[in-house]
Amino acid sequence: MTTLDFVGTHHIDSAGIRAGIAIIQLHNDLWRVTRPDGDVVGYIERSQTPSGSRYLAKRMLQRQRRFLPIGEFWGLDDALDCFRF
Repeated sequence: MTTLDFVGTHHIDSAGIRAGIAIIQLHNDLWRVTRPDGDVVGYIERSQTPSGSRYLAKRMLQRQRRFLPIGEFWGLDDALDCFRF
């Protein structure tokens, strides 16, 4: 996996809730969710609504080569939580 210089990488381990998950910000409104070995789990996409930012979590289904929307949330932390399972 290639990481570009301008891309921020954040490892999430607050109180062990998301141990084993890393997020890589691809641009202002898109994050890739990976395991420590680089395996892609899914993506989180931010959109602006009149009420504020919304975060759509999408699980990547490797064998089917498609994404499954698994939830829409008001916060990035909440969107990350659904990748724990």
